[in-house]
Amino acid sequence: MKPFDLQNTELLIDSSTTVFWFRRDLRLQDNAGLYYALKENTNVLPLFIFDTNILDELEDKKDKRVEFIYNSLEALNRRLKALGSSLLVLCGDPLTIVNALNPKVVYTNHDYEPYGRKRDGTISNLLINKGSKLKTYKDHVIFEKEEVLKSDGKPYTIFTPYSRTWKTKLTPYLLKSYPTEKYFGSFKQIKPQQIPSLQDIGFEKVGALFPVRIIKQSIVDQYDKQRNFPAIAGTTKLSIHLRFGTVSIRKLAQVALKKNETWLNELIWRDFYHMILWHFPHVETNAFKPKYDRIVWRNDPKEFQAWCEGSTGYPIVDAGMRELNETGFMHNRVRMIVASFLTKHLLIDWRWGEAYFAKKLLDFDLAANNGGWQWAASSGCDATPYFRVFNPQLQTERFDPKLEYIKKWVKEFRTISYPSPIVDHKNARKRVLRVFKEALG
Repeated sequence: MKPFDLQNTELLIDSSTTVFWFRRDLRLQDNAGLYYALKENTNVLPLFIFDTNILDELEDKKDKRVEFIYNSLEALNRRLKALGSSLLVLCGDPLTIVNALNPKVVYTNHDYEPYGRKRDGTISNLLINKGSKLKTYKDHVIFEKEEVLKSDGKPYTIFTPYSRTWKTKLTPYLLKSYPTEKYFGSFKQIKPQQIPSLQDIGFEKVGALFPVRIIKQSIVDQYDKQRNFPAIAGTTKLSIHLRFGTVSIRKLAQVALKKNETWLNELIWRDFYHMILWHFPHVETNAFKPKYDRIVWRNDPKEFQAWCEGSTGYPIVDAGMRELNETGFMHNRVRMIVASFLTKHLLIDWRWGEAYFAKKLLDFDLAANNGGWQWAASSGCDATPYFRVFNPQLQTERFDPKLEYIKKWVKEFRTISYPSPIVDHKNARKRVLRVFKEALG
Protein backbone atom coordinates (compact mmCIF):
# COMPACT_ATOMS: atom_id res chain seq x y z
CA MET A 1 0.00 0.00 0.00
CA LYS A 2 1.57 3.25 -1.13
CA PRO A 3 1.63 6.17 1.33
CA PHE A 4 0.29 9.57 0.34
CA ASP A 5 2.61 11.94 -1.51
CA LEU A 6 3.42 14.47 1.21
CA GLN A 7 5.39 16.87 -0.95
CA ASN A 8 2.79 17.14 -3.70
CA THR A 9 -0.01 17.36 -1.15
CA GLU A 10 1.66 20.22 0.72
CA LEU A 11 1.87 22.18 -2.54
CA LEU A 12 -1.83 21.65 -3.21
CA ILE A 13 -3.06 22.37 0.33
CA ASP A 14 -1.67 25.57 1.77
CA SER A 15 -3.10 28.22 4.10
CA SER A 16 -5.20 29.68 1.26
CA THR A 17 -6.83 26.33 0.49
CA THR A 18 -10.12 25.15 1.98
CA VAL A 19 -10.53 21.38 2.01
CA PHE A 20 -13.78 19.52 1.57
CA TRP A 21 -13.30 15.99 2.89
CA PHE A 22 -15.55 13.44 1.16
CA ARG A 23 -16.42 10.39 3.22
CA ARG A 24 -19.82 8.71 3.00
CA ASP A 25 -21.21 11.49 0.77
CA LEU A 26 -19.72 10.71 -2.63
CA ARG A 27 -21.68 13.18 -4.79
CA LEU A 28 -21.49 16.83 -5.83
CA GLN A 29 -25.22 17.56 -5.89
CA ASP A 30 -27.21 18.22 -2.72
CA ASN A 31 -24.27 17.77 -0.36
CA ALA A 32 -24.61 19.85 2.82
CA GLY A 33 -20.96 20.18 3.85
CA LEU A 34 -19.81 20.74 0.29
CA TYR A 35 -22.46 23.42 -0.19
CA TYR A 36 -21.21 25.43 2.79
CA ALA A 37 -17.57 24.92 1.85
CA LEU A 38 -18.17 26.30 -1.65
CA LYS A 39 -20.53 29.06 -0.55
CA GLU A 40 -18.26 30.41 2.18
CA ASN A 41 -14.87 30.01 0.49
CA THR A 42 -12.90 30.04 -2.72
CA ASN A 43 -10.05 27.64 -3.54
CA VAL A 44 -11.97 24.59 -2.29
CA LEU A 45 -10.01 21.38 -2.85
CA PRO A 46 -11.99 18.11 -2.74
CA LEU A 47 -10.24 15.36 -0.77
CA PHE A 48 -10.89 11.69 -0.15
CA ILE A 49 -8.80 9.54 2.19
CA PHE A 50 -8.67 5.76 1.96
CA ASP A 51 -8.50 5.23 5.70
CA THR A 52 -6.04 2.44 6.44
CA ASN A 53 -7.51 2.01 9.92
CA ILE A 54 -10.62 0.73 8.13
CA LEU A 55 -9.04 -0.91 5.10
CA ASP A 56 -6.59 -2.94 7.17
CA GLU A 57 -9.53 -4.62 8.91
CA LEU A 58 -10.95 -5.93 5.61
CA GLU A 59 -9.84 -9.54 5.11
CA ASP A 60 -11.05 -9.87 1.52
CA LYS A 61 -8.78 -7.94 -0.81
CA LYS A 62 -11.45 -8.29 -3.49
CA ASP A 63 -13.95 -6.41 -1.32
CA LYS A 64 -16.69 -5.15 -3.62
CA ARG A 65 -17.41 -2.14 -1.41
CA VAL A 66 -13.90 -0.80 -1.94
CA GLU A 67 -14.46 -1.21 -5.66
CA PHE A 68 -17.78 0.66 -5.38
CA ILE A 69 -16.05 3.52 -3.58
CA TYR A 70 -13.29 3.52 -6.17
CA ASN A 71 -15.76 3.65 -9.06
CA SER A 72 -17.64 6.47 -7.34
CA LEU A 73 -14.41 8.44 -6.86
CA GLU A 74 -13.58 8.07 -10.54
CA ALA A 75 -17.04 9.39 -11.45
CA LEU A 76 -16.58 12.31 -9.03
CA ASN A 77 -13.20 13.11 -10.50
CA ARG A 78 -14.58 13.19 -14.05
CA ARG A 79 -17.15 15.76 -12.94
CA LEU A 80 -14.52 17.83 -11.15
CA LYS A 81 -12.14 17.74 -14.11
CA ALA A 82 -14.92 19.17 -16.28
CA LEU A 83 -15.07 22.05 -13.78
CA GLY A 84 -11.30 22.66 -14.04
CA SER A 85 -10.63 21.07 -10.66
CA SER A 86 -9.74 17.58 -9.48
CA LEU A 87 -10.21 15.17 -6.60
CA LEU A 88 -7.20 14.53 -4.41
CA VAL A 89 -7.21 10.91 -3.23
CA LEU A 90 -4.81 9.89 -0.46
CA CYS A 91 -4.28 6.69 1.46
CA GLY A 92 -3.22 6.38 5.09
CA ASP A 93 -4.19 7.28 8.63
CA PRO A 94 -6.37 10.45 8.48
CA LEU A 95 -4.72 11.79 11.65
CA THR A 96 -1.26 11.51 10.12
CA ILE A 97 -2.40 13.06 6.86
CA VAL A 98 -4.24 16.00 8.41
CA ASN A 99 -1.38 16.62 10.83
CA ALA A 100 0.95 17.04 7.84
CA LEU A 101 -1.28 19.65 6.16
CA ASN A 102 -2.01 23.30 6.84
CA PRO A 103 -5.39 24.08 5.27
CA LYS A 104 -7.34 27.26 5.86
CA VAL A 105 -10.30 25.17 7.09
CA VAL A 106 -11.65 21.64 6.58
CA TYR A 107 -15.32 20.99 5.85
CA THR A 108 -17.01 17.59 6.02
CA ASN A 109 -20.26 15.93 7.05
CA HIS A 110 -21.12 14.35 10.40
CA ASP A 111 -20.08 10.80 11.23
CA TYR A 112 -22.21 9.13 13.91
CA GLU A 113 -20.18 5.97 14.51
CA PRO A 114 -17.92 5.65 17.58
CA TYR A 115 -14.73 5.38 15.51
CA GLY A 116 -15.68 8.39 13.39
CA ARG A 117 -16.61 10.50 16.41
CA LYS A 118 -13.28 9.78 18.08
CA ARG A 119 -11.33 10.42 14.85
CA ASP A 120 -13.13 13.70 14.17
CA GLY A 121 -12.62 14.90 17.73
CA THR A 122 -8.88 14.29 17.48
CA ILE A 123 -8.66 15.94 14.05
CA SER A 124 -10.64 18.93 15.25
CA ASN A 125 -8.12 19.46 18.05
CA LEU A 126 -5.21 19.03 15.63
CA LEU A 127 -6.61 21.70 13.33
CA ILE A 128 -7.35 24.11 16.17
CA ASN A 129 -3.73 23.85 17.26
CA LYS A 130 -2.74 24.78 13.70
CA GLY A 131 -5.01 27.83 13.71
CA SER A 132 -7.53 26.06 11.51
CA LYS A 133 -10.78 24.26 12.25
CA LEU A 134 -13.00 21.31 11.30
CA LYS A 135 -16.55 22.28 10.30
CA THR A 136 -19.07 19.44 10.01
CA TYR A 137 -22.69 19.32 8.88
CA LYS A 138 -25.73 17.05 8.92
CA ASP A 139 -26.08 15.31 5.57
CA HIS A 140 -26.49 11.55 6.03
CA VAL A 141 -29.88 11.60 7.78
CA ILE A 142 -32.97 13.81 7.97
CA PHE A 143 -32.96 14.07 11.78
CA GLU A 144 -29.95 13.40 14.00
CA LYS A 145 -28.68 13.37 17.58
CA GLU A 146 -31.04 15.40 19.78
CA GLU A 147 -33.38 16.62 17.04
CA VAL A 148 -36.13 14.09 17.80
CA LEU A 149 -36.57 13.58 21.55
CA LYS A 150 -39.37 12.68 23.93
CA SER A 151 -41.15 15.41 25.86
CA ASP A 152 -38.86 14.76 28.85
CA GLY A 153 -35.79 15.42 26.68
CA LYS A 154 -34.69 11.79 26.58
CA PRO A 155 -34.08 9.83 23.36
CA TYR A 156 -36.77 7.54 22.06
CA THR A 157 -36.10 3.81 22.31
CA ILE A 158 -39.37 2.68 20.67
CA PHE A 159 -39.75 3.21 16.94
CA THR A 160 -43.47 3.98 16.59
CA PRO A 161 -43.59 7.07 18.85
CA TYR A 162 -40.25 8.16 17.40
CA SER A 163 -41.63 7.96 13.88
CA ARG A 164 -44.74 9.92 14.86
CA THR A 165 -42.64 12.73 16.29
CA TRP A 166 -40.28 12.51 13.29
CA LYS A 167 -43.20 13.10 10.95
CA THR A 168 -44.64 16.00 12.96
CA LYS A 169 -41.25 17.73 12.93
CA LEU A 170 -40.72 17.26 9.21
CA THR A 171 -40.94 20.45 7.15
CA PRO A 172 -40.38 21.17 3.43
CA TYR A 173 -37.22 23.06 4.41
CA LEU A 174 -35.61 19.92 5.83
CA LEU A 175 -36.10 18.11 2.52
CA LYS A 176 -34.88 20.99 0.40
CA SER A 177 -31.84 20.17 -1.73
CA TYR A 178 -28.60 22.10 -1.22
CA PRO A 179 -27.88 23.98 -4.50
CA THR A 180 -24.17 23.21 -4.59
CA GLU A 181 -24.02 23.78 -8.34
CA LYS A 182 -24.50 27.54 -7.78
CA TYR A 183 -21.01 27.67 -6.29
CA PHE A 184 -19.03 25.25 -8.46
CA GLY A 185 -16.84 28.19 -9.41
CA SER A 186 -15.34 28.02 -5.92
CA PHE A 187 -13.49 24.76 -6.60
CA LYS A 188 -9.73 25.14 -6.66
CA GLN A 189 -8.46 25.14 -10.24
CA ILE A 190 -5.71 22.54 -10.48
CA LYS A 191 -4.37 20.10 -13.01
CA PRO A 192 -5.98 16.63 -12.98
CA GLN A 193 -4.75 14.47 -10.11
CA GLN A 194 -4.04 10.78 -10.53
CA ILE A 195 -6.20 8.54 -8.34
CA PRO A 196 -4.18 5.68 -6.84
CA SER A 197 -5.11 2.34 -8.36
CA LEU A 198 -6.93 -0.31 -6.36
CA GLN A 199 -3.67 -2.25 -6.37
CA ASP A 200 -1.90 0.77 -4.88
CA ILE A 201 -4.19 0.60 -1.85
CA GLY A 202 -3.87 -3.18 -1.57
CA PHE A 203 -7.08 -4.37 -3.26
CA GLU A 204 -8.08 -6.06 -6.49
CA LYS A 205 -10.69 -5.14 -9.07
CA VAL A 206 -13.31 -7.84 -9.65
CA GLY A 207 -15.65 -6.04 -12.04
CA ALA A 208 -18.62 -6.27 -9.69
CA LEU A 209 -22.07 -5.21 -10.88
CA PHE A 210 -23.79 -2.74 -8.59
CA PRO A 211 -27.44 -1.64 -8.35
CA VAL A 212 -28.15 1.40 -10.51
CA ARG A 213 -28.64 4.78 -8.87
CA ILE A 214 -32.20 5.20 -10.10
CA ILE A 215 -35.35 5.66 -8.05
CA LYS A 216 -37.76 3.31 -9.82
CA GLN A 217 -41.19 4.85 -9.33
CA SER A 218 -43.00 1.58 -10.10
CA ILE A 219 -41.17 -0.15 -7.23
CA VAL A 220 -41.79 2.71 -4.82
CA ASP A 221 -45.51 2.76 -5.75
CA GLN A 222 -45.90 -0.94 -4.95
CA TYR A 223 -43.35 -1.11 -2.12
CA ASP A 224 -45.87 -1.74 0.67
CA LYS A 225 -47.42 -4.64 -1.29
CA GLN A 226 -44.27 -6.29 -2.66
CA ARG A 227 -41.43 -5.58 -0.23
CA ASN A 228 -41.69 -8.87 1.69
CA PHE A 229 -41.40 -11.24 -1.28
CA PRO A 230 -37.75 -11.98 -2.14
CA ALA A 231 -38.54 -13.50 -5.55
CA ILE A 232 -40.06 -10.20 -6.68
CA ALA A 233 -38.05 -7.10 -7.63
CA GLY A 234 -39.99 -5.23 -4.98
CA THR A 235 -37.26 -3.18 -3.30
CA THR A 236 -35.23 -0.30 -4.73
CA LYS A 237 -31.77 -1.71 -3.85
CA LEU A 238 -30.65 1.87 -3.25
CA SER A 239 -29.18 1.00 0.15
CA ILE A 240 -25.58 0.88 -1.11
CA HIS A 241 -26.04 4.33 -2.61
CA LEU A 242 -27.43 5.62 0.68
CA ARG A 243 -24.57 3.98 2.56
CA PHE A 244 -21.89 5.74 0.55
CA GLY A 245 -23.87 8.87 -0.19
CA THR A 246 -23.99 8.60 -3.96
CA VAL A 247 -27.65 9.56 -3.58
CA SER A 248 -29.12 12.14 -1.20
CA ILE A 249 -31.36 11.02 1.66
CA ARG A 250 -33.35 14.22 1.13
CA LYS A 251 -34.14 13.23 -2.46
CA LEU A 252 -35.37 9.80 -1.38
CA ALA A 253 -37.46 11.24 1.44
CA GLN A 254 -39.06 13.71 -0.99
CA VAL A 255 -40.16 10.82 -3.20
CA ALA A 256 -41.24 8.63 -0.26
CA LEU A 257 -43.36 11.41 1.23
CA LYS A 258 -45.30 11.73 -2.02
CA LYS A 259 -45.44 8.10 -3.07
CA ASN A 260 -45.37 5.53 -0.27
CA GLU A 261 -45.49 5.86 3.50
CA THR A 262 -44.18 2.33 4.04
CA TRP A 263 -41.02 3.23 2.14
CA LEU A 264 -40.81 6.47 4.13
CA ASN A 265 -40.99 4.42 7.34
CA GLU A 266 -37.97 2.40 6.21
CA LEU A 267 -36.01 5.65 5.84
CA ILE A 268 -37.19 6.69 9.31
CA TRP A 269 -35.93 3.36 10.73
CA ARG A 270 -32.55 4.33 9.31
CA ASP A 271 -32.60 7.66 11.19
CA PHE A 272 -33.80 5.85 14.30
CA TYR A 273 -30.88 3.42 14.38
CA HIS A 274 -28.36 6.20 13.80
CA MET A 275 -29.92 8.09 16.70
CA ILE A 276 -29.71 4.97 18.89
CA LEU A 277 -26.02 4.49 18.04
CA TRP A 278 -25.34 8.14 18.85
CA HIS A 279 -27.03 8.09 22.26
CA PHE A 280 -26.15 4.52 23.22
CA PRO A 281 -22.73 3.78 21.68
CA HIS A 282 -22.36 0.69 23.88
CA VAL A 283 -24.61 -1.15 21.39
CA GLU A 284 -21.61 -1.47 19.06
CA THR A 285 -20.27 -4.30 21.23
CA ASN A 286 -22.97 -5.03 23.82
CA ALA A 287 -26.69 -5.63 24.03
CA PHE A 288 -28.86 -2.51 24.16
CA LYS A 289 -30.65 -4.23 27.05
CA PRO A 290 -27.80 -5.21 29.42
CA LYS A 291 -29.59 -8.25 30.83
CA TYR A 292 -29.38 -9.88 27.40
CA ASP A 293 -25.62 -10.03 27.78
CA ARG A 294 -26.35 -12.84 30.26
CA ILE A 295 -27.53 -15.18 27.49
CA VAL A 296 -25.43 -18.36 27.41
CA TRP A 297 -24.81 -18.83 23.69
CA ARG A 298 -23.91 -22.26 22.30
CA ASN A 299 -21.65 -20.80 19.59
CA ASP A 300 -21.08 -24.09 17.78
CA PRO A 301 -18.39 -23.38 15.12
CA LYS A 302 -19.58 -26.12 12.74
CA GLU A 303 -23.16 -24.93 12.84
CA PHE A 304 -22.01 -21.35 12.32
CA GLN A 305 -20.00 -22.45 9.29
CA ALA A 306 -23.05 -24.25 7.89
CA TRP A 307 -25.08 -21.06 8.35
CA CYS A 308 -22.38 -18.96 6.64
CA GLU A 309 -22.22 -21.33 3.68
CA GLY A 310 -25.96 -21.76 3.31
CA SER A 311 -25.93 -25.46 4.20
CA THR A 312 -28.32 -25.61 7.16
CA GLY A 313 -30.95 -27.78 5.49
CA TYR A 314 -33.49 -24.96 5.80
CA PRO A 315 -33.98 -23.77 2.18
CA ILE A 316 -35.08 -20.19 2.85
CA VAL A 317 -32.12 -19.66 5.19
CA ASP A 318 -29.68 -21.24 2.77
CA ALA A 319 -31.02 -19.24 -0.17
CA GLY A 320 -30.48 -15.99 1.71
CA MET A 321 -26.93 -16.84 2.74
CA ARG A 322 -25.98 -17.94 -0.76
CA GLU A 323 -27.41 -14.78 -2.26
CA LEU A 324 -25.40 -12.76 0.26
CA ASN A 325 -22.17 -14.65 -0.43
CA GLU A 326 -22.51 -14.33 -4.20
CA THR A 327 -23.89 -10.81 -4.59
CA GLY A 328 -23.34 -8.89 -1.34
CA PHE A 329 -27.10 -8.31 -1.14
CA MET A 330 -29.84 -9.98 0.86
CA HIS A 331 -33.54 -9.20 0.81
CA ASN A 332 -34.69 -7.51 4.03
CA ARG A 333 -37.34 -10.14 4.88
CA VAL A 334 -34.72 -12.86 4.43
CA ARG A 335 -32.26 -10.93 6.60
CA MET A 336 -34.76 -11.22 9.45
CA ILE A 337 -35.26 -14.94 8.81
CA VAL A 338 -31.56 -15.86 8.72
CA ALA A 339 -30.78 -13.67 11.75
CA SER A 340 -33.58 -15.23 13.75
CA PHE A 341 -32.38 -18.70 12.73
CA LEU A 342 -28.81 -18.05 13.84
CA THR A 343 -29.70 -16.52 17.19
CA LYS A 344 -32.79 -18.54 18.09
CA HIS A 345 -32.47 -21.92 16.34
CA LEU A 346 -28.71 -22.27 16.69
CA LEU A 347 -28.28 -20.11 19.81
CA ILE A 348 -25.25 -18.40 18.30
CA ASP A 349 -24.28 -14.93 19.52
CA TRP A 350 -25.82 -12.19 17.37
CA ARG A 351 -22.38 -10.54 17.26
CA TRP A 352 -21.09 -13.46 15.18
CA GLY A 353 -23.81 -12.92 12.63
CA GLU A 354 -23.43 -9.16 12.72
CA ALA A 355 -19.70 -9.49 12.01
CA TYR A 356 -20.34 -11.85 9.10
CA PHE A 357 -22.84 -9.44 7.57
CA ALA A 358 -20.32 -6.63 8.09
CA LYS A 359 -17.86 -8.56 5.91
CA LYS A 360 -20.32 -9.41 3.15
CA LEU A 361 -23.03 -6.75 2.80
CA LEU A 362 -22.50 -4.15 0.09
CA ASP A 363 -24.69 -1.77 2.08
CA PHE A 364 -23.10 -2.52 5.46
CA ASP A 365 -23.89 0.29 7.83
CA LEU A 366 -22.96 -0.13 11.49
CA ALA A 367 -26.09 1.51 12.90
CA ALA A 368 -28.57 -0.37 10.71
CA ASN A 369 -26.73 -3.71 10.83
CA ASN A 370 -26.39 -3.58 14.60
CA GLY A 371 -29.99 -2.49 15.01
CA GLY A 372 -31.27 -5.29 12.79
CA TRP A 373 -29.25 -8.00 14.52
CA GLN A 374 -30.20 -6.86 17.99
CA TRP A 375 -33.84 -6.73 16.86
CA ALA A 376 -33.63 -10.35 15.73
CA ALA A 377 -31.85 -11.45 18.92
CA SER A 378 -34.41 -9.59 21.08
CA SER A 379 -31.54 -7.73 22.78
CA GLY A 380 -32.10 -4.39 21.07
CA CYS A 381 -34.42 -1.46 21.57
CA ASP A 382 -37.97 -2.12 20.34
CA ALA A 383 -36.88 -5.66 19.43
CA THR A 384 -39.01 -8.69 18.68
CA PRO A 385 -39.90 -10.51 21.94
CA TYR A 386 -37.49 -13.33 22.81
CA PHE A 387 -40.30 -15.89 22.63
CA ARG A 388 -40.98 -15.00 18.99
CA VAL A 389 -39.04 -17.54 16.95
CA PHE A 390 -39.49 -17.38 13.17
CA ASN A 391 -40.57 -20.71 11.71
CA PRO A 392 -38.60 -20.95 8.42
CA GLN A 393 -41.22 -23.21 6.87
CA LEU A 394 -44.08 -20.83 7.63
CA GLN A 395 -41.99 -17.88 6.46
CA THR A 396 -41.40 -19.76 3.19
CA GLU A 397 -45.08 -20.55 2.72
CA ARG A 398 -46.00 -16.93 3.29
CA PHE A 399 -43.26 -15.08 1.42
CA ASP A 400 -41.94 -17.56 -1.16
CA PRO A 401 -44.99 -19.74 -1.77
CA LYS A 402 -43.91 -20.85 -5.27
CA LEU A 403 -40.34 -21.49 -4.04
CA GLU A 404 -38.99 -19.25 -6.79
CA TYR A 405 -36.44 -17.54 -4.56
CA ILE A 406 -35.30 -20.82 -3.04
CA LYS A 407 -34.92 -22.55 -6.41
CA LYS A 408 -32.90 -19.65 -7.76
CA TRP A 409 -30.25 -19.87 -5.04
CA VAL A 410 -30.41 -23.49 -3.85
CA LYS A 411 -29.81 -25.42 -7.05
CA GLU A 412 -29.75 -28.83 -5.34
CA PHE A 413 -33.07 -28.20 -3.53
CA ARG A 414 -35.10 -31.42 -3.28
CA THR A 415 -32.23 -33.60 -4.43
CA ILE A 416 -30.29 -36.16 -2.43
CA SER A 417 -27.30 -33.82 -2.30
CA TYR A 418 -29.20 -31.20 -0.28
CA PRO A 419 -28.33 -31.51 3.44
CA SER A 420 -30.80 -32.53 6.12
CA PRO A 421 -31.79 -29.84 8.66
CA ILE A 422 -29.01 -29.32 11.19
CA VAL A 423 -31.56 -28.69 13.93
CA ASP A 424 -35.21 -29.55 14.54
CA HIS A 425 -37.43 -26.47 14.67
CA LYS A 426 -39.62 -27.59 17.59
CA ASN A 427 -36.69 -28.70 19.72
CA ALA A 428 -34.72 -25.55 18.87
CA ARG A 429 -37.64 -23.38 19.88
CA LYS A 430 -38.01 -25.16 23.22
CA ARG A 431 -34.28 -24.83 23.84
CA VAL A 432 -34.04 -21.12 23.12
CA LEU A 433 -37.08 -20.31 25.25
CA ARG A 434 -35.54 -22.21 28.15
CA VAL A 435 -32.09 -20.59 27.76
CA PHE A 436 -33.44 -17.07 27.43
CA LYS A 437 -35.84 -17.52 30.32
CA GLU A 438 -33.08 -18.81 32.57
CA ALA A 439 -30.79 -15.91 31.66
CA LEU A 440 -33.38 -13.18 31.93
CA GLY A 441 -35.04 -14.42 35.13
